[in-house]
Amino acid sequence: MSATPSDVAMLREEMPRGVADKEGGLPNPMRFLMYVPVPWVFVLNYFAGGALQLKWPINISPNAAGISTIAGAALLAAGAVIAGWALVIFRKNRTTTVPGKSSAKLVTWGPYRFTRNPMYVGLTCAYLGEAGLLKQIWPVLVLPLTIAYLNWTVVPVEEGRLRGDFHEQYDQYRIRVRRWI
Repeated sequence: MSATPSDVAMLREEMPRGVADKEGGLPNPMRFLMYVPVPWVFVLNYFAGGALQLKWPINISPNAAGISTIAGAALLAAGAVIAGWALVIFRKNRTTTVPGKSSAKLVTWGPYRFTRNPMYVGLTCAYLGEAGLLKQIWPVLVLPLTIAYLNWTVVPVEEGRLRGDFHEQYDQYRIRVRRWI
């Protein structure tokens, strides 16, 4: 069954700008996740890793357990601070955290001086911290799936919207600040 031009137009109107593929057709198959809030993508991915850990356990050596706990606590705390700081800045400026929606303001201070995606960096650190605290390996092994999804699906949509909304100002920011770290 093929989509009619009116079906494609209707889908494109319902989706955040930048979600449809470049040829103007139906959405990219991976972009269905754009409707799932990014923190939930991390949570669901962690649950999948946890299920794999239960099914096929990979254990941390007893010698590394203490290091795993300390590193896990530090990463979890650092991730919560980074993501929380970035979120507070967004809330104070009344701008959106929804990928593909127009931002009220281009935020370039606070943690945004160091990375264009501090919320995702913070969520990644917190995720790794949780895995360290729980001494689970599988969630770490499946984390690249979430990072790949962010890097090749979510962030390009966000960057396209920001480029469209803030033009030269965003281009200058992209030159100064790396996408990740």
